[in-house]
Amino acid sequence: STDPSIRRQRQMCIRDRYMDQVTTFMEEQLSSTKRYEDDKILTKTMINNYAKNNLLPPPNKKKYSKEHLLVLIFVYYFKNLLSIKDIEILLKPLTDKYFAVDSEFDMESIYEEVCKMEKSRIGELQDSIRKAYETAEHSFVCVDDEEREQLQKFAFICNLSFDVYVKKQLIEKMVDELPKPDKKK
Repeated sequence: STDPSIRRQRQMCIRDRYMDQVTTFMEEQLSSTKRYEDDKILTKTMINNYAKNNLLPPPNKKKYSKEHLLVLIFVYYFKNLLSIKDIEILLKPLTDKYFAVDSEFDMESIYEEVCKMEKSRIGELQDSIRKAYETAEHSFVCVDDEEREQLQKFAFICNLSFDVYVKKQLIEKMVDELPKPDKKK
């Protein structure tokens, strides 16, 4: 089966979309990432806020291009870890330089490279998660069976959370070292 991120990218086609079509498309493509059924992937308000906060270049005659969709996918994943301000600091230089450019290297190239890099790390991440699970499974051995399972699950969640916390701290430090975008709006 094809990697979902690559499949998504291929399905974006070339045609531009109106906002309703963008929200529908993103809902269809990213619905498997929702925690709860009624969670919204993307709303009109979110898109307007992203544009207002310089995360997303303005649409062309109310139509959003394939590159807009790629930026929205980046925003979708980043917003779970970073503030809107941090996402702007991270994305603005890319959208300024690579969005809607007539060049072989553009937002699509960046997206494809990142997807390829992420796909190559799946096995490594699975191993890391498995190791965290095994570590937790060997904890609390002196506790009654009834309590052990709950405490081991708690230890596993703590182990995974620590990993996320450390990586988030590193990401924030790296973002803090990036140049701040000019305010031209």
